[in-house]
Amino acid sequence: MGKSPRAAATRRKVLHEGGTPRRRGAGKPASVDAAVVGRSAANAGGEGLTALSGSIPHGEFMHRRERVLKELGKGVGLVFAGSWDDHHGEVDPFFFYLTGISTEQGACVLLDPTHEDPSKRVVLFLRPMNPEADRWDGLREEIGAGLRAKHGFRTIMRTTHLPMMLTAAARRSKTLCCLHPFAVYPAAVSEDLATFRKVTERMPGVAIEDRTQVLASMRARKSRAEILAVQRAADITALGFAAAMRTLAPGVGEGAVQRAIEFAYGEAGAQGLAFGSIVGSGLNATVLHYRANNHDTKAGELVVVDSGAKFAGYCADVTRTLPVSGRFTREQRAVYEVVLMAQEAAIAACKPGAPMHKVDAAARAVLESAGLGDYFVHGIGHHLGIKVHDIDPKQPLEPGNIVTIEPGVYIPAKKLGIRIEDDVLITSRGREVMTRAIPKTVEDVERAMADRE
Repeated sequence: MGKSPRAAATRRKVLHEGGTPRRRGAGKPASVDAAVVGRSAANAGGEGLTALSGSIPHGEFMHRRERVLKELGKGVGLVFAGSWDDHHGEVDPFFFYLTGISTEQGACVLLDPTHEDPSKRVVLFLRPMNPEADRWDGLREEIGAGLRAKHGFRTIMRTTHLPMMLTAAARRSKTLCCLHPFAVYPAAVSEDLATFRKVTERMPGVAIEDRTQVLASMRARKSRAEILAVQRAADITALGFAAAMRTLAPGVGEGAVQRAIEFAYGEAGAQGLAFGSIVGSGLNATVLHYRANNHDTKAGELVVVDSGAKFAGYCADVTRTLPVSGRFTREQRAVYEVVLMAQEAAIAACKPGAPMHKVDAAARAVLESAGLGDYFVHGIGHHLGIKVHDIDPKQPLEPGNIVTIEPGVYIPAKKLGIRIEDDVLITSRGREVMTRAIPKTVEDVERAMADRE
């Protein structure tokens, strides 16, 4: 499928407006420039990772809690960790965002700006000690100076004290503020709202306010430490995609490619997967969230690889489309080039003040001009952070946002699926592509696959 004149004009416009397509045959893909990432990270402020060791410093979490206290005014907030069953082995992302704690099921944080004792305006509640449960889930520490230092809280109590503390806070404040989204899977309502309703039943005159936008807005605008965490996750993800390109060949199973990617993540220090890796070949490449990864690849097919590592609690999310035989066919290349132009147009549209629907429209215009608009069946992307599909503040882009840009074309009748996805940091001057080290032009992909084992 050839390029239409309009598509070619769109490509020229993208180049003029700051897109970053590589010249044909222009050497190896650029490596991640730590200095550029550092400059971009500085636009959002905040601290760096603790010696880049994989943890965000306590000071940042304390700063976040102080910001929430100020936003609450005289209201009282409560953020629950949830149970591991609810979050697939992870605590609630809002709880992690305020505490940095990823392993304490049943915990919660009470934020009470009205308390006369400053040390009790933020209290971490942990479930009671249970030797039998700890035998299954792991040993836990007694509350003391060591535990307070470990978690960065001045006051830690057991959850048995929460009803008394919350009731007293409600009596002083008269306003309970919901910070979780009201409805979260799998619960019909959020845990804080359910708890607050019980309090108001006993204490008429206490109001419940929706303040869910407070944490949503904070999480969307990443600090320097968060940006560095996502960048490290992206760098590790690049190593996984390099492993995929070395492994892929006719007859190699989708699962073998997945295992190569995820082994590379582990070797590079990833702290887990951002999500289950997708490796879909042939017709499977047209399935957006294909999960089986159990078919053998065939010569002449394309493989959509959608994967991401996790580091310091933050996710990367990248998609590349790879030719099993190492080279694209003429038709595959023609469609791929249009999808790449659509992505370049969308990336160029990413800047402070731009709503995501305009970013989506920029990509869609390129695909429609090439007659492929009907085959782009999803949105252009999503926010990225603690969750791979992170909280969406429903606001125009601003510095510190990290979003994915992932146009795709899916034509089941031709067993042809192509998606290209990068992670993009919004800066005060525009944007930085955090995953640009991973080959994505036709020439760079074919060059990388020519070096296969």
